[in-house]
Amino acid sequence: QVQLVESGGGLVQPGESLRLACAASGSIVSANDMGWYRQAPGNERELVASITSGGRTNYADSVKGRFTISRDSAKKMVYLQMNSLKSEDTAVYYCNARIRPSYSSIYYPYWGRGTQVTVSS
Repeated sequence: QVQLVESGGGLVQPGESLRLACAASGSIVSANDMGWYRQAPGNERELVASITSGGRTNYADSVKGRFTISRDSAKKMVYLQMNSLKSEDTAVYYCNARIRPSYSSIYYPYWGRGTQVTVSS
């Protein structure tokens, strides 16, 4: 069974930083695209940042220049460094990855359960 588990969320003040981590575990052959999404109360889930297996990154306009996504494919980890946090960054952050499990030749999308990030003074 493949699982994604996020960590690193918390309560910070505006201007501070947080680093989120997501660990993939289970019978995994490989992971393709990995990314972070977020969902604030009353809003739809939105893409924050993504990274391909080759290291190409993509960011939402609202986080460009402040957030950095990275991955360690050997450890099956993806990270999100969040700097200069703003109150509007408050949301539940979800890890997403397209993973090929050992029992299949197909890549499937998997989601973590999310980690809360609250930015407030």
